[in-house]
Amino acid sequence: MTETVTPLGRVEAFTFGEPTPVLESRGILEYLECWQNGRWYEPPVSLDGLSKTTRANVYLQSGLRFKVNMLARTFRPHRLLTAEAFEQFATDWVTFGMAYLERRNSMLGSAMVLRPTLAKYMRRGVEPGTFFQVRSWKDVHAFEPGTVFQVREADVDQEIYGLPEWLAALQSALLNESATLFRRKYYNNGSHAGFILYLNDPGVNDDDVNALRTALKGARGPGNFRNLFLHSPNGKKDGMQLIPVSEVAARDEFTGIKGVTRDDVLASLRIPPQLLGIVPQNAGGFGSIREAASIWAFNELAAIQRRLERLNEWVGHDVIRFDAFELAQVAQ
Repeated sequence: MTETVTPLGRVEAFTFGEPTPVLESRGILEYLECWQNGRWYEPPVSLDGLSKTTRANVYLQSGLRFKVNMLARTFRPHRLLTAEAFEQFATDWVTFGMAYLERRNSMLGSAMVLRPTLAKYMRRGVEPGTFFQVRSWKDVHAFEPGTVFQVREADVDQEIYGLPEWLAALQSALLNESATLFRRKYYNNGSHAGFILYLNDPGVNDDDVNALRTALKGARGPGNFRNLFLHSPNGKKDGMQLIPVSEVAARDEFTGIKGVTRDDVLASLRIPPQLLGIVPQNAGGFGSIREAASIWAFNELAAIQRRLERLNEWVGHDVIRFDAFELAQVAQ
């Protein structure tokens, strides 16, 4: 007896739309030594990378702006240093861990005005007391020796430039950004939804399959969900199994990553979360906002003010002064 074996149908599958890359790696900071080119020293990290990083994370940007606002609120303007100039000076300090002011003298040699020079482009010269503003390799401005004041955060590796206190939380800030961008790409790519059309009826001929394929492709507009059509004649009911992409993505700990990285950034800035308007996730909340503001002003704001007051010794006048009454109002 001869047994006739019916050949199995050919399995055919295709997807709608092209694959979309999610994220591409980018280097933000490259750690270098403070090497010198004969005229000035290069900073130990990319200052351009630091400025971009502050815009990559909402908690970091908000925390830095909060510190600037508190310094600007308590600052008492001086004829040599306006409120606008001080705000730029304070912004550079909290962002880069260093700030600069240029003294422009009158014809008689006395101090006429103090103007901020953007720390992002400032370079300390090899010769003592010299500074340069470097915007590009062909756009270099040399300041008169002794006319630029530099205040910087102390660093254990070098004594030329300051580094921001939030540098330790850099990777957490970028991970927070990466999680957000991944989720945005995930939704924009349409991988979170759609359907699989599974056809296993052996009575459907190739012309019907081609007609169905054309109809499905024509019905898809720009930005629609990506779908899958699978034609498997004589296929079994459980011959193919699918784990939906959306179910996998639901377990990617997106919320956990956002929360942990947020706490890292706030810890590096040493700002209580209630002062930044963060909503508590527990019933007890964060505690008294007045008490948090009082402790923060006593431990952090006052310390920053003392550092910036080093300018007074360099100028010879009490140029930077902070209103004690305003500080008390902040702490209450």
